[in-house]
Amino acid sequence: MDTKTKIQTDNSQKSVLARGCDPELSQRFAKIVPPLIGGANYIPTTDDVDFIEKLKSKKWSVIYFAPGACRFSAAKRQIPGGSIDTQGWTLEQYYQLIYELQGKEVEIVQSPYEEESLVLLNKALVKARISNK
Repeated sequence: MDTKTKIQTDNSQKSVLARGCDPELSQRFAKIVPPLIGGANYIPTTDDVDFIEKLKSKKWSVIYFAPGACRFSAAKRQIPGGSIDTQGWTLEQYYQLIYELQGKEVEIVQSPYEEESLVLLNKALVKARISNK
């Protein structure tokens, strides 16, 4: 057995701010994911008003764009839950705002594929700053 599978990383001092577009899926994912990412505090958002408010509220370890949001951005379509201020934004504009508010050291995770999400979140959390305050 691989020893990596036995070791559970403790990410309880880290936090993930997620931007998704489906409220029901986001809430469901938020209930399942914390134990699978070492106990990191996982906060889902599904609209830009809430997302930007939370971005401004504290320093986060990881910012996560859920697969649906990534697919809308790749298609150059407004991510559901966008606001007048973010109308027409793709992930590039979100990244600019995130770096402005969070600094360049924040980890950002995105993938249009659901099956990659946990792997990418765990990789980012290894490098991410402590922020669960």
